[in-house]
Amino acid sequence: MARDLPVDQLALGQRQWAEHHAGAEHLGVVTSVVRAQQLLLARLNALLAPFDLSFARYEALSLLSFTRHGALSLGTLGERLMVHPTSITSLIDGLEAQGLVARVPHPQDRRRTLAQLTDAGRACCREATQALVDARFGLEGLEPAEAEQVVRDLARVRHELGDHVDPTPTSQAPGSPNGAPAAHEAPASDEAG
Repeated sequence: MARDLPVDQLALGQRQWAEHHAGAEHLGVVTSVVRAQQLLLARLNALLAPFDLSFARYEALSLLSFTRHGALSLGTLGERLMVHPTSITSLIDGLEAQGLVARVPHPQDRRRTLAQLTDAGRACCREATQALVDARFGLEGLEPAEAEQVVRDLARVRHELGDHVDPTPTSQAPGSPNGAPAAHEAPASDEAG
């Protein structure tokens, strides 16, 4: 009995679309990006499972670790992560329940609350980052130059869709040789003062 070979559902869908409509090439881009995002998130979440983190929670810890004092207001954190205020509240609730973040009053503005990285949060972020770096963020099959090309290609798509795109290539950014910020670098300013 012959086994059915796996079918590339995206290619099949693109061929079917092409039989009935124009624009199959562009549909192929959209479905490929969406599927790649699904696969990457699943892989990243699996890599972060030993740390009891989702990729969204890891991003928040990582962003806090880049600041001078390990703290940002919830509003700023939401803006930088590009998520709705309700989502950032839920995200910080989860990190706080894990003991990785604490809510503290803003030193200059009593109306605002800061998410403050705890010592446990800093340690967890450091270990999780090492695990992600070791696994090339789930993209083990891409060489650094290939990864940079994907970023450039997607930056062009983002720009066409109205997103702000930094004109400085990642490989020319200050920090490590691969363009990622060095672990000890922090933004020049920090809203916590």
